[in-house]
Amino acid sequence: MLTDDILLTVLNSAWSLKTSSKWSIENPAKGQCGVTSLIINDLLGGEIAKTDVSGEFHFYNLINGRRVDFTDSQFPAALEYDDIPSSRAEALLDTSQDQYMTLKAAMEQKLSKLYL
Repeated sequence: MLTDDILLTVLNSAWSLKTSSKWSIENPAKGQCGVTSLIINDLLGGEIAKTDVSGEFHFYNLINGRRVDFTDSQFPAALEYDDIPSSRAEALLDTSQDQYMTLKAAMEQKLSKLYL
């Protein structure tokens, strides 16, 4: 079963400069919110939501009424969430098709090793 801890561990190892130009060793979640919300939506369903953070939207997931945000660690303080409904199309505007396909392939490869 995919737990939040497993997903976060796999995401941390899958994120790279190829999945966000803002990625760094010190802050691997930086700039990964749009692409990550798409991948989590692929894996777990639910909805994509957004919150305004200093004039920019931060994307995450709502699954069975539960907020799931694997990229909140990029921020220095806890977020005050707005839970504004969003969409896959809007989250994709925060990333690129190449970044999405790169993270999707990395996640599939890493998850397949866990569940062989």
